[in-house]
Amino acid sequence: MSVNLPNLLTIFRIVLIPLYLYVFFSPNPYHLEIALAILILAGLTDIADGYLARKHKLVTTLGIVLDPLADKLMMLAVIASFFATERISMWAALFFFVRELAMIVTGAVYHLRGKKTVPANTYGKLTTIFLYVVIPLIMYRYEYGEMILWSVIAFSFITSVIYLGKFRLLNRS
Repeated sequence: MSVNLPNLLTIFRIVLIPLYLYVFFSPNPYHLEIALAILILAGLTDIADGYLARKHKLVTTLGIVLDPLADKLMMLAVIASFFATERISMWAALFFFVRELAMIVTGAVYHLRGKKTVPANTYGKLTTIFLYVVIPLIMYRYEYGEMILWSVIAFSFITSVIYLGKFRLLNRS
């Protein structure tokens, strides 16, 4: 198992998840601003770890597995916090959770079976960017925030189909 700087940044993103939840649900009057800052930090470390891994040829199997897992776990925490505070409907949360959990389980099954996993592609990165754009809208209760989230959820399902196709093609044998 190779732990290098990009992998440490990914692990740091995972550590930010409980911190985000603690701050989001805290009674601090600036809790939303601090929670959003934590999410921005997570997004910046996501960009940094990918850049460093590619630029310095530090891409590892651990990173390929942990990076999307860190993204998904953070987004699951964010969506759970939005549902718990009635910022989004149960249906939006449910569709989001089903998609994310299905992607985590599929990736884990492929990895545990010794199959190759597909690193993040443009569609997956776009999905993450779209989520980071919609998060402040929902966090601050923008009137059309959930409607925009539904668009991102629909796009994420399309992205999932693309990933599954790539998983199958990569592992044909």
